[in-house]
Amino acid sequence: MPELSGPTWRILIVDDNADAAQGLALLLRLWGHQVAVAHDGIAAIETAQTFHPQIVFLDIGLPGMDGYEVARRLRRQASSSSALLVAMTGYGQEEDRKRSREAGIDQHLVKPVDPDTLQTLLTQPGALVAD
Repeated sequence: MPELSGPTWRILIVDDNADAAQGLALLLRLWGHQVAVAHDGIAAIETAQTFHPQIVFLDIGLPGMDGYEVARRLRRQASSSSALLVAMTGYGQEEDRKRSREAGIDQHLVKPVDPDTLQTLLTQPGALVAD
């Protein structure tokens, strides 16, 4: 798969499903992005402090600290306060989307996420609108 034309990003993937996280990381690297992966909330917060992600793909159903709390903490850190936070989750009810907005998440995508949707998000970050 060829690299996308457009900007390249520092992307943090936060997902407790290691296979899903690594698969997404591989795709994003093929597209030319720098990628870091964390499998829980604490690791995500620590990684963000040194990696300075511009985009965070964040699962909500994480063990220990859920994705909503991770988002709130990332928003309070200088290293990630302005990052585009994108929920990538199996939680797709209106209440889930509302909680995402309240936690500071910019976009709420329901898994499985179509690669074309990812491409649009990465090439035109303002083109998608949170539901």
